[in-house]
Amino acid sequence: MKVAVVGATGLVGGEMLKVLTERNFPVTELLPVASARSVGQLISFRGKDYPVVSMDDAIAARPDVAIFSAGGSVSKEQAPRFAEAGTVVIDNSSAWRMDPTKKLVVPEINARELTPADKIIANPNCSTIQMVLALHKLHEAFRIRRIVVSTYQSVTGTGKKAVDQLMEERAGQTAADPAYPHRIDLNVLPHIDVFEANGYTKEEMKLVRETKKILGDDSIQVTATAVRIPVMGGHSEAVNVEFAQEFELEEVYRLLRATNGVEVVDDVARNRYPMPKDAHGKDAVLVGRLRRDESQPRTLNMWVVADNLRKGAATNAVQIAEHMIQLGLLPG
Repeated sequence: MKVAVVGATGLVGGEMLKVLTERNFPVTELLPVASARSVGQLISFRGKDYPVVSMDDAIAARPDVAIFSAGGSVSKEQAPRFAEAGTVVIDNSSAWRMDPTKKLVVPEINARELTPADKIIANPNCSTIQMVLALHKLHEAFRIRRIVVSTYQSVTGTGKKAVDQLMEERAGQTAADPAYPHRIDLNVLPHIDVFEANGYTKEEMKLVRETKKILGDDSIQVTATAVRIPVMGGHSEAVNVEFAQEFELEEVYRLLRATNGVEVVDDVARNRYPMPKDAHGKDAVLVGRLRRDESQPRTLNMWVVADNLRKGAATNAVQIAEHMIQLGLLPG
């Protein structure tokens, strides 16, 4: 299969190339795509060097699939051009997620909804992916009424500039080109993405809107606080879920252990619970600290951790392509 990776020189693009290799995705020809200043730069993939090509050259090559991680404005402009050339686009930006004509896909939940007409498919936000993957079987069993989520998100979610800022500050230096309006080392920023008119950030509203779309239920109430913390390796979330029906903790454990892509890590007697350092480099969403909310009925607390560059971005995108092969929507 001829595969384009748009944004191949970025953090997520690099992770996509790694995931394509690890999962033995059927790539017969790779087209790494990046900005004009990167054209000609060599990208190593499966022991071979590939030159970065321009957007126009990649479109002219008519790849079977293009996996995008190049930002919303690039996706809005370029994804339709690939689609018009017959390429299936899997886009990691926020550009198409809430477009009612586009599918928003976490493969374990709703890949079966994909059809031959889907030429631009949206990859959800990293923090949304890990939360809904942990919740979707519980929603089927007990019906979610309300979610209160607080996130603790890695600097890798912002990109290389944020990683550089953290490392420079940790070394006692002033960041040369800071990604954040404040220091991030030894600090916590309750500010991810831009603030919207309602006082919530765009990241917080992604959790609200995307959760309803992926789970196919607009009645679910979601409120979120998204926080950037000085770690690398993964995003963490404290999730409080109120259900319409009563539940037993034993059944919650059983459902989570039966959820593809979820690993239960919950043994507080041995100090075992999900942590970003343990999620780093893994595709699984780690879930632990399961306990009833003793302040109100039918409500569960859980702690959810995942590598935001993998299941939160690259792995989910590649899995979408794999499911399209299984559905006969891409050559395999």
